[in-house]
Amino acid sequence: MKNSIVVIVALEDELNADNISSHIPIIYSGIGKVNASIATFRAIKEYNPDLIINFGTVGKITPSLSGLIQIGSVIQRDMIAEPLAPRGSVPFSNKPSKFISISNGHICGSGDSFVTQQDDWLTQNGVDVVDMELFAIAAVAHEHNIDWVSYKFISDDANESSGQDWSKQVNRGQKLFVEQLHADLINWNLSKGWVPIS
Repeated sequence: MKNSIVVIVALEDELNADNISSHIPIIYSGIGKVNASIATFRAIKEYNPDLIINFGTVGKITPSLSGLIQIGSVIQRDMIAEPLAPRGSVPFSNKPSKFISISNGHICGSGDSFVTQQDDWLTQNGVDVVDMELFAIAAVAHEHNIDWVSYKFISDDANESSGQDWSKQVNRGQKLFVEQLHADLINWNLSKGWVPIS
């Protein structure tokens, strides 16, 4: 089955499928990079999309950020295999250590940990926000030559109170995302291609 666009979200709490047009498939991946990889492979196999859209919640590293933001690139913050390779890089691999979206935006650092304290490496590498899925989604999309874009809602400050803050904020970004998606779909239809709104 062919569908031009697929939306991948970790949790139903983050985005209720009833809020999205019924002709756009939503894949709920579950939390973490392994789950996100499996879900992205499944989305590609089932729908053969031209574009993968990711939405989810993030903790912020850059203090000035708030609300819904667009991601321009993603790195892997928890690949730590030193001294075999620098942090963020997979040893003995020629695959990219950074994936670039087709739209401009902020830098996301993905990892299988919930960030609750300061990590100087994130700041030194220009990471604006942290999540637990996007690097895997982008890696699988890259492997299949499929474009991707990502919108993230800032749910917490990536500090000791992140767990409580995230629980309170987990579903508060969906209205903003749905509005953005509808605006983007108008451009998609008018141009017969993807023209993200800055």
